[in-house]
Amino acid sequence: MPSEHSEYHKNHPENEVITHVEWKSAGRPFKQRTKQFYLTALLIMLLIEVVLFLFSQYLLMAVVVSLVFVAFALNSVPPKDFQFKISSEGIMIEDKFFLWKELYDFYFREREGVETIHIRTESYIPGELILTFPKDEREKIKKSLLPYLPFREYVKPTFMDKSADWLTKNFPLEKK
Repeated sequence: MPSEHSEYHKNHPENEVITHVEWKSAGRPFKQRTKQFYLTALLIMLLIEVVLFLFSQYLLMAVVVSLVFVAFALNSVPPKDFQFKISSEGIMIEDKFFLWKELYDFYFREREGVETIHIRTESYIPGELILTFPKDEREKIKKSLLPYLPFREYVKPTFMDKSADWLTKNFPLEKK
């Protein structure tokens, strides 16, 4: 029986897993922040903490401190490099594999001056894969994804996207 199975695969190369494109890049967009960013964020946090203290919202105070701590940690520690691979079976990020049937569509966006590809998933969690890549790989990646996923030229911004853009535009935490 095993010999029949291996004989089938020799005669049917369409069952082979083909790697279309492979690259190594940072795990998330990262921008080195200045002291002004940290100081401004700390002052805003202290202002919010005073207001919450006046209303005796101690648990909410702890939540605000923890969110600022996470933001500081993510902005001060550069991400490690990940290995990304797009194959005929799906997308592999390090040791996590996503089959094509688990993925929905894709689009490109620039975040923190870094090109990213957003691949939406069928399941609610993770919801969206955000992959960084070298600028010269954009067309190669797009060409390798098109046979498997629809490409969205424009994706309508969500309320959260609009809110984040408005906040960063009107209340910058550091000068450019």
